[in-house]
Order: sequence, then structure tokens, then C-alpha cells
Amino acid sequence: MINVVKADQAEFDVRRGISEIFAEGFTQWLGFFSKNPKKIAAAFAHMFALDQFYVALYKGKVIGMASCTDGTSLSVKLDTKELRKHLGFYKGSLAGIFLKKEFESPFVNPSPGVGSIEFVGTAAEFRGQGIASQMIRHILEHTPYEAYLIEEVADTNISAMKLYSKLGFEEYKRRQIPMKRAKKIGINYLISLKYSK
Repeated sequence: MINVVKADQAEFDVRRGISEIFAEGFTQWLGFFSKNPKKIAAAFAHMFALDQFYVALYKGKVIGMASCTDGTSLSVKLDTKELRKHLGFYKGSLAGIFLKKEFESPFVNPSPGVGSIEFVGTAAEFRGQGIASQMIRHILEHTPYEAYLIEEVADTNISAMKLYSKLGFEEYKRRQIPMKRAKKIGINYLISLKYSK
């Protein structure tokens, strides 16, 4: 049976499991820093604020993750020293600079009653089995917000877009990626979605 719990309330340290799912799910974005998912998982394991994350557990293993914040609290906090230790001085330093801006940006004007769902991911061998749906439903049912945002989903992530649509999220914003970068990473738009209770 799959159990969804707050990451800081799990019966074992879930940080490594979260990091492995993160490395699998975000390789497209993190390939510059390393092509090795184990190295990426080790480098980023420190950054997750466990009190902001939910995990799906099955037989003592983390098989899914998602965070939910109030738009002012951060779900991740990067430590450049830790990144350098795993990625080397140069790439670790670059990761600290560029990813800090990307990952540690709370909402400019957070609205009361609005939650932000971030870092949704499922372990590769459990994809397509409803794990992400179960986690998001759990968040919608167990957090106090009236509305939820999911910011910047890649337009090429068809399975995520179908999932969010099925759960009642609707597109409210679309940001075009500059042509040169879009060609390089294979993404044309980043889509933002909203759900209201």
C-alpha cells in the first residue's frame, strides 16, 4: 500500500530518495552540471526543506515527491559548498549562482490563501501508476489553501500537463523560452497552472 506523508514525519530519512527522484526528473535541466544521475542526486540531497515536502512511500522506499509552500517559504535551499564538493569547484559554483535564482525565488507578491505546488516527481519505475495524482490530491485535501499554483511546467511534459488538467488545474500564464535556448533544451514554453477549490 502506498502511503503519502509529510517528509519530515517519515519513519526514516527520505532525503536521498527525494534527491534520486529529483535527479531522474530534472536531468534535462541539470545535464550541464553532470550527466550522472547519482552524482546529481548526491550534490542536491542537502537542499530539500523536509517540512515543505510530501513523499509517497512504498515498502520503505520513496517513490514520489512534491512540495507545497505558502509562496514565501522556500522548499529548497542550496549550499554552494555542498554543490562544489560533488560537482567540482567550477560547476558547483555555477550551480550555486544560477540555480539559486531559479530554485530560491519565492513569489514576488504572495497572496494569502494561495499555495505553491513544486518539484512534483515520481520514481521512474512507478510512473504512470497514479502516484503523482495521489500526492497532489493529498496536498489539496490536507493543506489550508483556497487556490494552488504550479509554476512553469515545460510544454513538452505532456504527461504532467494531462495529469494537472485531469486534477482540475487550468493554464493561466505561458512564457516563451528564447529561441536559441529553446532549441538547445527542446522546450518552447513554460506553462503556469492554477487550481481553485
